Amino acid sequence: MSYLMKGFKCHSPVMCKVAGSLFKAHTLKNTLGITEQQLRISRASSQLSSEKANSYNYIIVGAGSAGCVLANRLTEDPQSSVLLLEAGPRDTLLGSTRLMWKIHMPAALTYNLCDEKYNWYYHTTPQRHMDQRVMYWPRGRVWGGSSSLNAMVYIRGHAEDYNRWSREGAPGWDYEHCLPYFKKAQTHELGPDRYRGGNGPLHVSRGKTNHPLHQAFLAAAQQAGYPFTDDMNGYQQEGFGWMDMTIHQGQRWSTASAYLRPAISRPNFSVAEKTLVTKILFQGTKCIGVEYVKNGQRKKVFANKEVILSGGAINSPQLLMLSGIGNADDLKKLGIPVVCHLPGVGQNLQDHLEVYVQQKCTQPITLYSAQKPLNMLRIGLEWLWKFTGEGATAHLESGGFIRSEPGVPHPDIQFHFLPSQVIDHGRVPSTVEAYQVHVGPMRSTSVGWLKLKSPDPNDHPIIEPNYLSTERDIWEFRQCVKLTREIFAQKAFEKFRGPEIQPGNHVQSDKEIDAFIRQKADSAYHPSCTCKMGQPSDSSAVVDPQTKVIGVENLRVVDASIMPSVVTGNLNAPTIMIAEKAADIIKGLPPLQEKNVPVYKPKTLETQR
Repeated sequence: MSYLMKGFKCHSPVMCKVAGSLFKAHTLKNTLGITEQQLRISRASSQLSSEKANSYNYIIVGAGSAGCVLANRLTEDPQSSVLLLEAGPRDTLLGSTRLMWKIHMPAALTYNLCDEKYNWYYHTTPQRHMDQRVMYWPRGRVWGGSSSLNAMVYIRGHAEDYNRWSREGAPGWDYEHCLPYFKKAQTHELGPDRYRGGNGPLHVSRGKTNHPLHQAFLAAAQQAGYPFTDDMNGYQQEGFGWMDMTIHQGQRWSTASAYLRPAISRPNFSVAEKTLVTKILFQGTKCIGVEYVKNGQRKKVFANKEVILSGGAINSPQLLMLSGIGNADDLKKLGIPVVCHLPGVGQNLQDHLEVYVQQKCTQPITLYSAQKPLNMLRIGLEWLWKFTGEGATAHLESGGFIRSEPGVPHPDIQFHFLPSQVIDHGRVPSTVEAYQVHVGPMRSTSVGWLKLKSPDPNDHPIIEPNYLSTERDIWEFRQCVKLTREIFAQKAFEKFRGPEIQPGNHVQSDKEIDAFIRQKADSAYHPSCTCKMGQPSDSSAVVDPQTKVIGVENLRVVDASIMPSVVTGNLNAPTIMIAEKAADIIKGLPPLQEKNVPVYKPKTLETQR
């Protein structure tokens, strides 16, 4: 401004004062204008740099069976930054798995099934086909998710499950495209072969106890006319044999141990615990990040590539609906702004229901004595000292798969044998020397749903599994009881067999068996299929075969919720496989494939066995 003043002369003191005042005001106004403009630019720049500092390539919601796998695989590329958010705590204490023995001691598994600290502790609606019973659904809320709570049984399912997925609208997810990812994940203690992996992060082992009751169970199954299979995850699922377990050197080998801890020191990887994601953030239909609550504070974090939901079959659809993706009518009723009408979210809920058939044991060789206080102390101390002994196994070391009737092409009933008695999910101590089998149908025709109870992320959703709603399911459960009794009646059990505890000898007719099932069957903890994978033309599909949420951008779901239909067996191994395969899809790598791998087929379908 100084050059404008040079030619200005003041002819009157008053005029000079007025002119000076006007000039000062004009100068101040212009200066303030520039300052405000600079301030706005500075604020915008600061916000951008703050968002950049608070921005990652990928945000993964849920450090469970799938989330830990994705975090490890995506951070293998040092150029990819990843943030993993978990609602629950770490699975270690002072950095030690030993001190967190309730999680890492295999035999202690029932502690966490009863502990809300590591568990979402869900319950279903009263089941109208099961005498109005409310069913308990434990789900992991801790590093490792449900792989930190489960019974550590490693079962892949049958090859035909994956071929069925392909037919159901998920091409590229057939057996020849899934088997390589099961192998990639796995290191089996028996070494690699055509079906097993040899250098993956997930250690898989066989039981070491060689318990006489496990031996009797396998012998009795063969006496009843069923084959022995040396690998139910390999060529032949059908039959009875030794089960694979995610136990390594006497410790639970969760995905937190297998995938998360080995990646945690990578500079491109951040992980947060006790962080509840409450909403997915959108610009229009483009996903840009998430909102979360930590230590009572609500914050936002941004993803410049993708947000990936790995919360599991309950949390993933719940978060989608809370964020405006789901059935538009349901969302509007709750006052949630609709981002995308996707009616399949929360639908197609499938689970495995099972029942315990229990028999008294005439010899004191079950785990009953191990549950007495002094013995528990001895077992615990041995495990803490050496990771060996009765604490180093979950004791579910034998099991099998059979077909329920002639004409069924591959097994539809699963058995887990246990040399002990379990009452109410292990929440009640066993009362006698006993052994039991967990038995249930694998491909039930009853399908349920889940919906939001309210727009509050802290409210558990309404869970309606709709158990036993079809005649086929009721008939299959009758078969489960009858076929189990036949096995328990074989000669191999003669020297151990006492009276039947459950159902009990008074339960014989179909009507009595049906009533027993309604009163005593429980979830096997395998909820799935609530964000099913399918074609965009399928109105019930939620993600496409690339795991992308249909109708929006930069958002995926990768966990058991995207299964088109439930598989024949436990869900942990298939969920890990899904995440391994999805990681390659996200990285843009060509899919692994193994063609013409032989799979057992019964010589005839005219007989049941």
